[in-house]
Amino acid sequence: MATMSRRLAAELVGTAWLVLGGCGSAVLAAAFPGFGIGFAGVALAFGLTVLTMAYTIGHVSGCHLNPAVTIGLWAGKRIPASDVVPYIVAQVLGGILGAAVLYAIASGTPGFDLAGGFASNGYGEHSPGHYSLVAGAVSEFVLTFGFLFIILGATHPGAPKGFAPIAIGLALTLIHLISIPVTNTSVNPARSTGPALFVGGWALSQLWLFWVAPIAGAIAAGVFSRWIEGDDKAANY
Repeated sequence: MATMSRRLAAELVGTAWLVLGGCGSAVLAAAFPGFGIGFAGVALAFGLTVLTMAYTIGHVSGCHLNPAVTIGLWAGKRIPASDVVPYIVAQVLGGILGAAVLYAIASGTPGFDLAGGFASNGYGEHSPGHYSLVAGAVSEFVLTFGFLFIILGATHPGAPKGFAPIAIGLALTLIHLISIPVTNTSVNPARSTGPALFVGGWALSQLWLFWVAPIAGAIAAGVFSRWIEGDDKAANY
């Protein structure tokens, strides 16, 4: 197993890649005149970031890229408690780094304005579809539960070998296809934190939801997965 410093470096770079790739597709390419990739393209971009990084750093850090994933894996008894806080710190820093790189790129065009949201997550008037706080909370909880349930199942020792990154990447794509209109899709507190720090104001005031709901869903999935599998075997993600 790689040293902790190497694992944390992998998580930082991987999470930066996720934010740059996923949020970058939303900010730079979703509505580009004549060639915009739309919601479906953004959903695919998020899935591809996880898929590509899972094959790249999965053997180093497990490729969590997400505090909710780390906490869910801990709840499912797949990682030790000692990994949780260092991983979360590295992921949040990676999310900020990815957002900083995206800002440096996006601000290079005339008319760029953070008031457009910078791919931040939100509810109420800041939801793409003006969905309520309750709708956003339910969406984030249930979809993070589903995401962790898939991760825990796909990485179980009894699952087909080598295919977990594909299942996980496609799951994240599906999650975005469902919930971009609701909250701009988080299911990842680090992904939410990076852009929110640049937007400030409403994005920071609503950020709490995109920590609480995904983490609650992840813990529920970890406990449920442990029960349904009936064992405590470890797996590598």
